[in-house]
Amino acid sequence: MRPRTLDEYVGQGHLLAPGLLLRRAIEADRIQSLIFFGPPGTGKTSLAQLIAARTKAHFERLNAVESNVAEMRRVLQGAGHRLRNTGQGTILFIDEIHRFNKSQQDSLLPDVESGVIRLIGATTHNPFFFVNSPLVSRSQVFELRPLSPEDLFGLLLRALADVSRGVGHLPIDAEEEALRHLATVADGDARKALNSLEIAALTTEPGTDGRIRIDLPVAEQCIQKKAVVYDGDGDAHFDTISAFIKSMRGSDPDATLYWLAKMIHAGEDPRFIARRILVHACEDVGLADPMALVLAQAACEVAANIGWPEARIPIAEAALYVATANKSNSVILAIDKALEDVRSGRTLPVPRALRDAHYAGAKQLGNGLGYLYAHDFPGHFVPQDHLGEPRRFYEPTEQGVERKIKERVDRWRALQEAALKAPVEGKGPEAKDGPSGR
Repeated sequence: MRPRTLDEYVGQGHLLAPGLLLRRAIEADRIQSLIFFGPPGTGKTSLAQLIAARTKAHFERLNAVESNVAEMRRVLQGAGHRLRNTGQGTILFIDEIHRFNKSQQDSLLPDVESGVIRLIGATTHNPFFFVNSPLVSRSQVFELRPLSPEDLFGLLLRALADVSRGVGHLPIDAEEEALRHLATVADGDARKALNSLEIAALTTEPGTDGRIRIDLPVAEQCIQKKAVVYDGDGDAHFDTISAFIKSMRGSDPDATLYWLAKMIHAGEDPRFIARRILVHACEDVGLADPMALVLAQAACEVAANIGWPEARIPIAEAALYVATANKSNSVILAIDKALEDVRSGRTLPVPRALRDAHYAGAKQLGNGLGYLYAHDFPGHFVPQDHLGEPRRFYEPTEQGVERKIKERVDRWRALQEAALKAPVEGKGPEAKDGPSGR
């Protein structure tokens, strides 16, 4: 059922609608090097074959999974001879181009650069991460999107009617509900939808009237479990975890659960999900609700011990807790501001009063002299200089528990500022270092 013309091609209207760049280039046989990327079953190979059918250039095809360096050199040498002897160019289509290693991809560069070949690469992985930058910079990159249920429904109807290439030669009565189920559960993958229809057509026993009836129960059996698009090291992996974290940050429990369910369904490592919840509890909830980190840590330990499917419960509990918790990013802002100060500014020496005074000879150096032991003062606080220069990194928010923290910090800072103008009388140079001796 591969399309024979651009008019038969289903989906990708954002690239192939009449008048758009890619369609004009294909129709005029003016394509340059191209990279198509997108999920399986979206038409990458079909589009390359349509280009092959229309071009006057010689068309070569390699599969990166099966091909080796010797075969690629043979193709490139043949392209060079062809161009010199006949003036005919070569289009080289490489399926699964991300499977080529760096040196194999680099070997294409000279011939792409000189125009000996025009490259068409197809990949399910983001080329900006998995294809060498020089190749990407010399190519136009087009992203193919999953087909819509309506696109797939129309494709299934076409397959039912096509006698020579589809299943139109069989006496089939297919219910619309069954076809729409296949179109939905195929999740944008035309190959999966067509394969499921073929299985239903070839394995369903005809009725007494000799006709094959494909109803919803038959369709459900033929497509089985929905296989979500989710690669362990590619875009789907990183995009989904990104959506999961941003949904928790945005305090949307329903979206949080959906992206979590997608990862669980796809078989993501529960420890990976739990670790991301831990990071979120620190980064985006922080001191607005310190219990978020405690619960996230507990869920991480439980998930590591029990694994799927039971791990879904503590992980969901932790995800929902942090999604619905008060949010504050004051912790990450504070530590990053302090780190930047250390990296870019003058390194401050430790004030003499704060230095270690427990060893013999420390007092001769003046270490610890003037230190005020906080527990000897009302409220277990005494204003004193702990830094040597006025610096401010932590800015507590009004969110949740941090509101109380802010009240205390604001009060202490006010006392500190007042003390700079009128130093507090403490126990002076003989003030003790504390129970630990430091």
